[in-house]
Amino acid sequence: MQGLTPKEIVAELDKYIIGQDKAKRSVAVALRNRYRRNLVPDEMREEITPKNILMMGPTGCGKTEIARRLARLMKAPFVKVEATKFTEVGYVGRDVDSMVRDLVEASMRITKQSAMQEKYDIADKMAEDRIVEAMVPGKAQAVQNQQNQDNSPFDFLRNSGGYPSQKQLYEQSQQKRAEETESSDVKMARDQVRDQLRKGLLEDQFIEIQVEEAPRSNELDMSNEGMSIAIGNIFGDMMPKKKKTRKVKVKDARKILREQEASKLLDMDAVTDDAVENAEQNGIIFIDEIDKIAAGNNYGSGADVSREGVQRDILPIVEGSVVNTKYGPVKTDHILFIGAGAFSVSKPTDLIPELQGRFPIRVELQNLTKDDLMKILTVPKNAIVKQHQALLATEGIHLEFTDDAIEEIAEIASLMNQQHENIGARRLSTILERLLEDISYEIPEEGPEGKTVIDKEFVKSKFADTIEKDDIQKYIL
Repeated sequence: MQGLTPKEIVAELDKYIIGQDKAKRSVAVALRNRYRRNLVPDEMREEITPKNILMMGPTGCGKTEIARRLARLMKAPFVKVEATKFTEVGYVGRDVDSMVRDLVEASMRITKQSAMQEKYDIADKMAEDRIVEAMVPGKAQAVQNQQNQDNSPFDFLRNSGGYPSQKQLYEQSQQKRAEETESSDVKMARDQVRDQLRKGLLEDQFIEIQVEEAPRSNELDMSNEGMSIAIGNIFGDMMPKKKKTRKVKVKDARKILREQEASKLLDMDAVTDDAVENAEQNGIIFIDEIDKIAAGNNYGSGADVSREGVQRDILPIVEGSVVNTKYGPVKTDHILFIGAGAFSVSKPTDLIPELQGRFPIRVELQNLTKDDLMKILTVPKNAIVKQHQALLATEGIHLEFTDDAIEEIAEIASLMNQQHENIGARRLSTILERLLEDISYEIPEEGPEGKTVIDKEFVKSKFADTIEKDDIQKYIL
């Protein structure tokens, strides 16, 4: 994302989102400003705070879709939260600080994966060596495997004081003797197997490999999401790591062993420090349904007090504070917050003034027109029509939509959004499900034969008995 200009960011969003140019421009400029801020001198960098964005628009117009596409486009930490989760059952919902902890977890995943990719070249060679040894085990390897099977979890207690036991001395002498007597035939066989591996001739052959068993999470939550005790870590250094034998194909073993070897090469302290810094400097938190915590002008009791309390809890995080996480304290001063809501019942001015001031950039998304709905059906890479065509193509049914059918579907969706509840582009999904229900159901009986053409008359016939009735919504939504 650092190499993309605002115009290029908008062009990427245009591949999936129709219209809403103002919102896409504001988001693109905000993302570019994050990159520009990293280039200024250190003294000025600390003074530049992100300009948070508040997106207002009816449901189904693309607010959440913009957030989803940003999450895929960006390599920066990104997390989406629902503001309503903090008001569940009055005011005993999740801790508001959890959004920052989720951001750090996302940053940890991104940073760790990036660090592992740098180690893949070395890990590939180590994984290849382990595969060759598994396919052509030498005497030393056989002795080591037998030792792994015979090991007792209480062996470490017998070796107290730092002195090796008689069992360990015997095992070491056996391994040394096996290494000395290993014949040159084994080395020659391994070279042949290595050559065949690199040519891709053994990809589907099954082998047995030793992998470390993933430890189960055993944390005790101490009534606070930031305070948890991992019981396994207390005795984890004393107990030997468990290993298990898996029988897999060579191509699968290469992936498993590469990840395992790469993780061993990582400096987790450095990865953690980079992840925390990445979250602080480049993190983005998308707060959806922020209008649901706007209580209006009449503050009374019950839910209204709860909503105002959630706003006051969110306020210090947006302003800039320090949140304790299991990876260390995290400052929120330079995290970019994007709020979104329909604001159909409440207004942005119903938020408390302090919170309004923390979202200086406000963007209003427009209602979708009939032309917008027609483009949504066909233009994006993940268009709904293309999705249904791909699903039915797996059964041998090839759907073909005529232009007048697309126009008729958009017309019905637009009409329903005007007469009843406006749910935006989500109306298209319910119409298409209703339209293609019989075709999807009758595939096994009729059998696929050529193309199935969906034209305007077919669409009309499906909704002929309901299009003029007032209760049409029960058939479409």
